[in-house]
Amino acid sequence: MLKRNEEILDFLAEGIFTVDKNFIVNYFNKAAERITGFTPDEVKGRKCKQIFQSDLCMDKCPIAEALSMGKNLFDLKSKIRKKDGTLVNVKLNVGILRDENQNPIGGVITFRDLCYLVNNECENFDHFYGIVGNSRVMTNIFNLIQEIAYTDTSVLITGETGTGKEMIANAIQATSRRKNEKYIKVNCAVLPPSLLASELFGHSKGAFTDAIKDRIGRFELADGGTIFLDEIAEMPIQMQAQLLRVIQEGTFERLGESITRKVDVRIIAATNVDIKEAINAGRFREDLYYRLNVIPIEVPPLRERKEDIPFLINHFLKKYNLIYKKEIKKIEKDALEVLMAYQWPGNIRELENVIEYAVIRTKSEESLTLCSLPEFIFEGMTTCIKKQNQNISPARLLQLLEENRWNKSKVARLLGINRTTLWRWMKESNLI
Repeated sequence: MLKRNEEILDFLAEGIFTVDKNFIVNYFNKAAERITGFTPDEVKGRKCKQIFQSDLCMDKCPIAEALSMGKNLFDLKSKIRKKDGTLVNVKLNVGILRDENQNPIGGVITFRDLCYLVNNECENFDHFYGIVGNSRVMTNIFNLIQEIAYTDTSVLITGETGTGKEMIANAIQATSRRKNEKYIKVNCAVLPPSLLASELFGHSKGAFTDAIKDRIGRFELADGGTIFLDEIAEMPIQMQAQLLRVIQEGTFERLGESITRKVDVRIIAATNVDIKEAINAGRFREDLYYRLNVIPIEVPPLRERKEDIPFLINHFLKKYNLIYKKEIKKIEKDALEVLMAYQWPGNIRELENVIEYAVIRTKSEESLTLCSLPEFIFEGMTTCIKKQNQNISPARLLQLLEENRWNKSKVARLLGINRTTLWRWMKESNLI
C-alpha cells in the first residue's frame, strides 16, 4: 500500500517531500527531484534547511511555524536553492503529519516552480527583501547575500549613485543572524570630521565646545548588532585609523576620554567612489580597504541590467498608483522601448523619478505613453524613436496632438521627426 501511495505521489506535477519532527527529510517525490535537481538519496536523512536554503528558513521555518500554530499553511512564496546552486522561485504549502492519536510527527511540503510559461512570459519574483531584480547579475548578488547570512564578516558595497547600495545593506542585515539586533546607519559624507568622530565614537563632557554632557556614539549604540557606514570613502583619513582599530581589536575611546571600551559590531560599508583610485591618491587607507573588503559586492548600474527595467517600472507604477490614487495598469510598448533605450546615468533613482512624473501626467486607468515621459528621456534618440513611429496610426497621432494641445513642435519632438514630416502625416491622416 505504501509503495502504491508513493507511485501516486510521483505522478503529481508538484514537488513533495516529508520531514520528521527533527526536520529530517524522509520522502522526496519525482517532481521534487525534477525541480531541484537533487535525487532522493541525496536529501533523505538530511535536514531540509541545509539542502534547500530557503529564504523563509532565514527568517522563520514554515514547517516549525505550522507545528507551533497547529495548522497548515498555504501559498507561501519562497526561493529554494537547486543542486546546481541556482535559486528557483516556488510557491509552497505546508501540512502537519499526525499519528493515529493526532499527535504531530512531522510535516509535508508541496511546492511548484513559479517559472512556467504563460503567454511566453515567465512568472518570476521581482523582490528580494525590497530589491527589485530578475537579471542574472542581481540573482548572483541575492545568492551571495544568503550565503553570508550566518557570518559576521565585513562587507563593502560599491556602485554608482542611485543603484540601491543601501537596500543591499538592508538585505544583508535582514538575512543575518543579527537581524533582531540594533541596526545603525551613518552617512559619513553628511557631517564635518569633528562631529563625525563624535557621532561614531561618542564624547565625554568637556571634550569640545558645546559638549555639555557625556554622549554615546553609534558604535557603542550598535553593540551586538550591525552598523552601516554609507559613503565610507568620505571619512577623513585620520579617522580611518580609528575605524581600523575597531575592526581589528573591537576597541575604541570616546573623544576626550582615555577609557578603552569594547564593542561587538558587524560593519557594512558602501561607497560610489573608486576605492583603488582613492588609495592611490592617499585619501583612503589600503589596510582599511582590505579589512572592509572581505566580502565585496559591486552593484551594477541600471544600464548593465536593463532586463530589470520592466520589473522596476511595474514596481514603481504600483507605488505611485497608491500615492496618487490612480489605477494605471501598464505602459505602452513604444514608451517602454524608449525607457529601455535610455542609458540611465542616475540609475534606479532616476527611473523612479521618471515613472512618478509619468504617473502624475497620466489620467487614472489609462496607460503610460510616450507623451507622459519627460522630454530629456528622448535626447539622442531621434533615429530610434523615428523608426518606432513610422507606422503610427491616425488615431494615435490624433491622441498625441490632443494630449499636447496641438503643439506640433512638441509632438514632432516626441516622435523624433521634424515639423514638415508631422504636417505630412497629419495631412495623410486627414487631420488638417
